[in-house]
Amino acid sequence: MQVPARPTIAVPSDRRILDPHPSHTTGEKYLRAIIDGANGLPIIVPSMAEDISVDEILDRIDGIALTGSYSNIEPHYYGAEPAGDSGFHDPHRDAMTLPLALRALARGVPLLAVCRGHQELNVALGGTLHQNLDDVQGYHSHLENKSDPLDVQYGPSHSVSMMEGGLLRQLAGVDSILVNSLHAQGIAKLADGVTVEAVADDGLIEAFTVDTAPGFNLSVQWHPEWRVTENEFSMKIFKAFGDACRSRSAERQVHCE
Repeated sequence: MQVPARPTIAVPSDRRILDPHPSHTTGEKYLRAIIDGANGLPIIVPSMAEDISVDEILDRIDGIALTGSYSNIEPHYYGAEPAGDSGFHDPHRDAMTLPLALRALARGVPLLAVCRGHQELNVALGGTLHQNLDDVQGYHSHLENKSDPLDVQYGPSHSVSMMEGGLLRQLAGVDSILVNSLHAQGIAKLADGVTVEAVADDGLIEAFTVDTAPGFNLSVQWHPEWRVTENEFSMKIFKAFGDACRSRSAERQVHCE
């Protein structure tokens, strides 16, 4: 019996200068989670918005994964000036992912956003960010200690409460769960037209879904991709995403016949 083709899942890249050439990269842990958790085929998309249209991408793929990154979104996208140390920026990624996310949602393309991707989606929809949570009264530090081993950096950090009736609550089967935490920035003003899915123990919005999007979408601040096969909840997130991508793949095949 022929094994069905895996759905293709686009992963917009980071643009970095690597000795001394511009390069387009993404973390292997995200690719591994798409393969092992979503049973998908990850396709890295260069952040070259001036040469690649978003519809050109969406016509060819079954899902979008917006990954985390060490870079932050340029503050002008949410009407702010850089505040203090606003970190490393990647304007090429911003130019690709912000319009790509909006168009994917409008077309019903399944979308999973993680960490920077979570912040990108909020900004694309009109929300704003705290540029440094450590400077905002009421929040505890959400940033990892980079001198710790990776297992410690990505270990459980704080709890999130999941909203009754939400997708995450349905997937988890419980009302709260421990998650990792590796981010300096976070949502300040939540975009309109979204539903909060999870809130951290200090009140920071850690997950949401977009109300009007016709396709699967989920945005989370933590890192479910980390060693995805070792975490039952993370596997459920990626499986739900992968199932939605498979459904879109089947629909695209029908339209092509």
